[in-house]
Amino acid sequence: MRDPRMSAIGKGLRRRGRLMAQAVSPPRRSLDAMPAPRTDGDSYTAPPVPRLVDSPVFVLSSVRSGSTLLRVLLNSHSRIRAPHEMHLRTLHINLSRDFTADAMKALELDKDELEHVLWDRVLHLELARSGKQIIVDKTPPNTLMWPRLHRCWPNARYIVLLRHPGAVVASLTDRRTDPDHEQIRAEVLDYSEKLDEARRTLDAHVMTYEDLTAHPERTTRGLCEYLGVPWESTMLDYGDKDHGDFRPQLGDWSPTIRSGRIQQARPADPTAQLPPRLAELAKEWGYPAD
Repeated sequence: MRDPRMSAIGKGLRRRGRLMAQAVSPPRRSLDAMPAPRTDGDSYTAPPVPRLVDSPVFVLSSVRSGSTLLRVLLNSHSRIRAPHEMHLRTLHINLSRDFTADAMKALELDKDELEHVLWDRVLHLELARSGKQIIVDKTPPNTLMWPRLHRCWPNARYIVLLRHPGAVVASLTDRRTDPDHEQIRAEVLDYSEKLDEARRTLDAHVMTYEDLTAHPERTTRGLCEYLGVPWESTMLDYGDKDHGDFRPQLGDWSPTIRSGRIQQARPADPTAQLPPRLAELAKEWGYPAD
Protein backbone atom coordinates (compact mmCIF):
# COMPACT_ATOMS: atom_id res chain seq x y z
CA MET A 1 0.00 0.00 0.00
CA ARG A 2 1.29 3.43 -0.98
CA ASP A 3 2.35 5.64 1.91
CA PRO A 4 -0.02 8.73 1.96
CA ARG A 5 2.78 10.88 3.32
CA MET A 6 5.01 10.09 0.35
CA SER A 7 2.11 10.81 -2.05
CA ALA A 8 1.55 14.23 -0.46
CA ILE A 9 5.26 15.01 -0.63
CA GLY A 10 5.33 14.02 -4.32
CA LYS A 11 2.36 16.22 -5.14
CA GLY A 12 3.96 19.12 -3.31
CA LEU A 13 7.20 18.73 -5.24
CA ARG A 14 5.37 18.58 -8.57
CA ARG A 15 3.35 21.71 -7.71
CA ARG A 16 6.52 23.54 -6.69
CA GLY A 17 8.10 22.54 -9.98
CA ARG A 18 5.18 23.97 -11.97
CA LEU A 19 5.33 27.22 -10.03
CA MET A 20 9.07 27.54 -10.60
CA ALA A 21 8.59 26.95 -14.33
CA GLN A 22 5.92 29.62 -14.49
CA ALA A 23 8.12 32.05 -12.59
CA VAL A 24 11.00 31.82 -15.04
CA SER A 25 8.85 31.64 -18.19
CA PRO A 26 7.87 34.74 -20.21
CA PRO A 27 4.42 36.04 -19.25
CA ARG A 28 1.57 34.72 -21.37
CA ARG A 29 -0.36 37.46 -23.11
CA SER A 30 -3.74 36.34 -24.27
CA LEU A 31 -5.66 38.20 -26.95
CA ASP A 32 -8.14 39.38 -24.34
CA ALA A 33 -5.34 40.99 -22.30
CA MET A 34 -3.92 42.99 -25.22
CA PRO A 35 -5.78 46.10 -26.38
CA ALA A 36 -6.51 46.00 -30.08
CA PRO A 37 -5.01 48.84 -32.08
CA ARG A 38 -7.32 51.79 -32.60
CA THR A 39 -8.28 52.84 -36.09
CA ASP A 40 -9.35 56.36 -36.99
CA GLY A 41 -11.25 55.54 -40.12
CA ASP A 42 -14.64 56.18 -38.51
CA SER A 43 -15.60 59.82 -38.93
CA TYR A 44 -18.69 59.60 -36.71
CA THR A 45 -19.38 62.80 -34.77
CA ALA A 46 -21.64 62.50 -31.76
CA PRO A 47 -24.29 65.11 -30.99
CA PRO A 48 -23.68 67.14 -27.84
CA VAL A 49 -25.30 65.91 -24.67
CA PRO A 50 -26.85 68.26 -22.09
CA ARG A 51 -24.31 69.97 -19.85
CA LEU A 52 -24.43 70.12 -16.07
CA VAL A 53 -22.73 73.53 -16.27
CA ASP A 54 -24.43 75.42 -19.08
CA SER A 55 -22.45 78.66 -19.05
CA PRO A 56 -18.97 78.40 -17.52
CA VAL A 57 -16.56 81.30 -17.81
CA PHE A 58 -13.12 80.98 -19.39
CA VAL A 59 -10.30 83.48 -19.06
CA LEU A 60 -8.34 83.51 -22.31
CA SER A 61 -4.86 84.96 -22.04
CA SER A 62 -1.22 84.38 -22.79
CA VAL A 63 1.01 82.96 -20.11
CA ARG A 64 2.52 85.65 -17.86
CA SER A 65 -0.41 88.03 -18.41
CA GLY A 66 -1.76 88.38 -14.90
CA SER A 67 -4.42 85.66 -15.12
CA THR A 68 -3.67 84.41 -11.60
CA LEU A 69 -4.34 87.87 -10.18
CA LEU A 70 -7.60 88.01 -12.10
CA ARG A 71 -8.48 84.54 -10.79
CA VAL A 72 -8.04 85.40 -7.11
CA LEU A 73 -9.99 88.66 -7.49
CA LEU A 74 -12.89 86.75 -9.04
CA ASN A 75 -12.60 83.93 -6.49
CA SER A 76 -12.95 86.51 -3.72
CA HIS A 77 -16.52 87.16 -4.86
CA SER A 78 -19.22 85.39 -2.85
CA ARG A 79 -20.88 83.98 -5.99
CA ILE A 80 -17.86 83.15 -8.18
CA ARG A 81 -15.62 80.10 -7.91
CA ALA A 82 -12.29 80.48 -9.72
CA PRO A 83 -10.02 77.57 -8.72
CA HIS A 84 -6.43 76.99 -9.75
CA GLU A 85 -5.63 76.07 -13.37
CA MET A 86 -7.60 72.93 -14.22
CA HIS A 87 -5.88 71.97 -17.50
CA LEU A 88 -8.99 70.41 -18.98
CA ARG A 89 -7.34 69.85 -22.34
CA THR A 90 -5.00 67.30 -20.74
CA LEU A 91 -7.92 65.16 -19.49
CA HIS A 92 -8.43 62.48 -22.15
CA ILE A 93 -10.63 59.47 -22.74
CA ASN A 94 -8.96 56.30 -24.04
CA LEU A 95 -11.13 54.01 -26.16
CA SER A 96 -8.67 51.13 -26.17
CA ARG A 97 -10.65 48.60 -28.19
CA ASP A 98 -12.47 48.89 -31.50
CA PHE A 99 -15.66 47.56 -29.96
CA THR A 100 -15.46 50.27 -27.26
CA ALA A 101 -15.90 52.94 -29.90
CA ASP A 102 -18.72 50.92 -31.45
CA ALA A 103 -20.43 50.61 -28.09
CA MET A 104 -20.16 54.36 -27.48
CA LYS A 105 -21.42 55.10 -30.99
CA ALA A 106 -24.50 53.02 -30.24
CA LEU A 107 -25.03 55.40 -27.29
CA GLU A 108 -24.52 58.42 -29.58
CA LEU A 109 -21.15 59.21 -28.02
CA ASP A 110 -17.65 59.55 -29.41
CA LYS A 111 -14.23 60.28 -27.91
CA ASP A 112 -14.58 64.06 -28.08
CA GLU A 113 -18.05 64.09 -26.55
CA LEU A 114 -16.98 61.69 -23.80
CA GLU A 115 -14.14 64.10 -22.98
CA HIS A 116 -16.63 66.97 -22.98
CA VAL A 117 -18.80 65.04 -20.50
CA LEU A 118 -15.75 64.50 -18.29
CA TRP A 119 -14.73 68.17 -18.44
CA ASP A 120 -18.28 69.26 -17.67
CA ARG A 121 -18.46 66.88 -14.70
CA VAL A 122 -15.19 68.25 -13.28
CA LEU A 123 -16.51 71.83 -13.46
CA HIS A 124 -19.85 70.83 -11.96
CA LEU A 125 -18.20 68.96 -9.10
CA GLU A 126 -15.96 71.92 -8.24
CA LEU A 127 -18.86 74.34 -8.45
CA ALA A 128 -21.06 72.16 -6.25
CA ARG A 129 -18.31 71.81 -3.66
CA SER A 130 -17.87 75.58 -3.52
CA GLY A 131 -21.56 76.35 -3.00
CA LYS A 132 -21.27 79.22 -5.50
CA GLN A 133 -23.14 79.92 -8.75
CA ILE A 134 -20.50 80.75 -11.39
CA ILE A 135 -17.30 78.86 -12.21
CA VAL A 136 -14.28 80.37 -13.94
CA ASP A 137 -11.34 78.47 -15.45
CA LYS A 138 -8.30 80.57 -16.17
CA THR A 139 -5.84 78.02 -17.61
CA PRO A 140 -3.80 79.97 -20.22
CA PRO A 141 -3.41 77.00 -22.66
CA ASN A 142 -7.21 77.09 -23.02
CA THR A 143 -6.48 80.02 -25.33
CA LEU A 144 -4.85 77.64 -27.80
CA MET A 145 -7.99 75.50 -28.01
CA TRP A 146 -10.80 77.99 -27.51
CA PRO A 147 -12.78 76.63 -30.53
CA ARG A 148 -13.00 73.24 -28.78
CA LEU A 149 -14.27 74.91 -25.60
CA HIS A 150 -16.83 76.80 -27.66
CA ARG A 151 -17.97 73.52 -29.23
CA CYS A 152 -18.23 71.88 -25.81
CA TRP A 153 -20.09 74.80 -24.20
CA PRO A 154 -21.95 76.87 -26.82
CA ASN A 155 -23.24 79.13 -24.02
CA ALA A 156 -19.86 79.69 -22.35
CA ARG A 157 -18.71 83.20 -21.54
CA TYR A 158 -15.20 84.49 -22.10
CA ILE A 159 -12.91 87.07 -20.57
CA VAL A 160 -10.10 88.03 -22.94
CA LEU A 161 -7.19 89.30 -20.84
CA LEU A 162 -4.58 91.20 -22.83
CA ARG A 163 -1.10 92.33 -21.86
CA HIS A 164 1.49 94.12 -23.94
CA PRO A 165 3.32 91.36 -25.84
CA GLY A 166 6.64 93.00 -25.04
CA ALA A 167 5.93 92.75 -21.31
CA VAL A 168 4.95 89.08 -21.72
CA VAL A 169 8.23 88.37 -23.55
CA ALA A 170 10.18 90.13 -20.79
CA SER A 171 8.35 88.25 -18.03
CA LEU A 172 8.95 84.86 -19.65
CA THR A 173 12.59 85.72 -20.21
CA ASP A 174 13.07 86.67 -16.56
CA ARG A 175 11.25 83.57 -15.31
CA ARG A 176 13.31 81.00 -17.22
CA THR A 177 16.87 79.94 -16.63
CA ASP A 178 18.96 80.00 -19.80
CA PRO A 179 16.06 81.38 -21.88
CA ASP A 180 15.79 80.63 -25.59
CA HIS A 181 14.82 84.08 -26.87
CA GLU A 182 13.65 82.91 -30.28
CA GLN A 183 11.52 80.17 -28.74
CA ILE A 184 9.99 82.64 -26.25
CA ARG A 185 9.03 85.07 -29.00
CA ALA A 186 7.48 82.22 -30.99
CA GLU A 187 5.51 81.06 -27.93
CA VAL A 188 4.17 84.54 -27.24
CA LEU A 189 3.24 84.92 -30.90
CA ASP A 190 1.29 81.63 -30.85
CA TYR A 191 -0.69 82.75 -27.83
CA SER A 192 -1.21 86.24 -29.21
CA GLU A 193 -2.53 85.01 -32.56
CA LYS A 194 -5.09 82.71 -30.91
CA LEU A 195 -5.99 85.41 -28.41
CA ASP A 196 -6.61 87.92 -31.18
CA GLU A 197 -8.67 85.34 -33.08
CA ALA A 198 -10.84 84.84 -29.98
CA ARG A 199 -11.11 88.60 -29.44
CA ARG A 200 -12.42 89.07 -32.96
CA THR A 201 -14.72 86.02 -33.02
CA LEU A 202 -16.29 85.68 -29.59
CA ASP A 203 -18.70 87.97 -27.79
CA ALA A 204 -16.15 88.31 -25.00
CA HIS A 205 -15.39 90.81 -22.29
CA VAL A 206 -12.02 92.30 -23.28
CA MET A 207 -9.73 93.86 -20.68
CA THR A 208 -6.03 94.48 -20.07
CA TYR A 209 -3.74 93.51 -17.24
CA GLU A 210 -2.44 97.06 -17.17
CA ASP A 211 -5.95 98.43 -16.52
CA LEU A 212 -6.63 95.73 -13.92
CA THR A 213 -3.64 96.76 -11.82
CA ALA A 214 -3.97 100.51 -12.39
CA HIS A 215 -7.75 100.72 -11.87
CA PRO A 216 -8.82 97.55 -10.04
CA GLU A 217 -12.19 98.79 -8.79
CA ARG A 218 -13.32 100.16 -12.14
CA THR A 219 -12.09 97.05 -13.97
CA THR A 220 -13.68 94.55 -11.59
CA ARG A 221 -16.95 96.48 -11.68
CA GLY A 222 -16.99 96.01 -15.44
CA LEU A 223 -16.30 92.30 -14.98
CA CYS A 224 -19.15 91.90 -12.51
CA GLU A 225 -21.52 93.68 -14.86
CA TYR A 226 -20.55 91.27 -17.65
CA LEU A 227 -21.05 88.25 -15.39
CA GLY A 228 -24.36 89.53 -14.04
CA VAL A 229 -23.39 89.76 -10.37
CA PRO A 230 -23.18 92.77 -8.05
CA TRP A 231 -19.71 94.16 -7.42
CA GLU A 232 -18.21 93.40 -4.00
CA SER A 233 -15.44 95.50 -2.47
CA THR A 234 -13.98 92.36 -0.87
CA MET A 235 -12.78 91.31 -4.32
CA LEU A 236 -9.93 93.79 -4.01
CA ASP A 237 -8.75 92.28 -0.70
CA TYR A 238 -7.90 88.88 -2.14
CA GLY A 239 -5.17 88.31 0.43
CA ASP A 240 -7.85 87.83 3.10
CA LYS A 241 -9.26 84.76 1.32
CA ASP A 242 -8.08 81.18 0.85
CA HIS A 243 -7.27 80.57 -2.82
CA GLY A 244 -5.36 77.32 -2.45
CA ASP A 245 -1.65 76.80 -2.94
CA PHE A 246 0.34 79.06 -5.23
CA ARG A 247 2.67 76.62 -6.94
CA PRO A 248 4.04 75.72 -10.39
CA GLN A 249 1.65 74.21 -12.96
CA LEU A 250 -1.36 75.64 -11.12
CA GLY A 251 -0.73 79.33 -11.84
CA ASP A 252 1.63 82.09 -10.74
CA TRP A 253 3.57 81.42 -7.55
CA SER A 254 5.76 84.51 -7.43
CA PRO A 255 6.19 86.77 -4.37
CA THR A 256 4.02 89.33 -6.18
CA ILE A 257 0.88 87.17 -6.12
CA ARG A 258 1.72 85.80 -2.67
CA SER A 259 1.82 89.34 -1.28
CA GLY A 260 -1.99 89.47 -1.24
CA ARG A 261 -1.93 92.96 -2.73
CA ILE A 262 -2.63 94.27 -6.24
CA GLN A 263 0.64 95.63 -7.59
CA GLN A 264 1.22 97.82 -10.61
CA ALA A 265 1.96 95.93 -13.82
CA ARG A 266 5.52 96.25 -15.08
CA PRO A 267 5.45 98.10 -18.40
CA ALA A 268 7.02 96.78 -21.57
CA ASP A 269 10.62 97.78 -22.21
CA PRO A 270 10.38 100.60 -24.77
CA THR A 271 13.83 99.72 -26.12
CA ALA A 272 12.99 96.06 -26.77
CA GLN A 273 12.45 95.12 -30.41
CA LEU A 274 9.42 92.97 -31.09
CA PRO A 275 8.94 90.81 -34.18
CA PRO A 276 6.79 92.72 -36.72
CA ARG A 277 3.65 90.64 -36.15
CA LEU A 278 3.80 91.04 -32.34
CA ALA A 279 4.31 94.77 -32.74
CA GLU A 280 1.32 94.85 -35.09
CA LEU A 281 -0.87 92.99 -32.58
CA ALA A 282 0.22 95.30 -29.76
CA LYS A 283 -0.90 98.26 -31.85
CA GLU A 284 -4.24 96.60 -32.68
CA TRP A 285 -4.84 96.00 -28.97
CA GLY A 286 -4.44 99.71 -28.27
CA TYR A 287 -0.91 99.78 -26.93
CA PRO A 288 1.17 102.76 -28.05
CA ALA A 289 3.70 102.07 -30.79
CA ASP A 290 7.29 102.17 -29.55
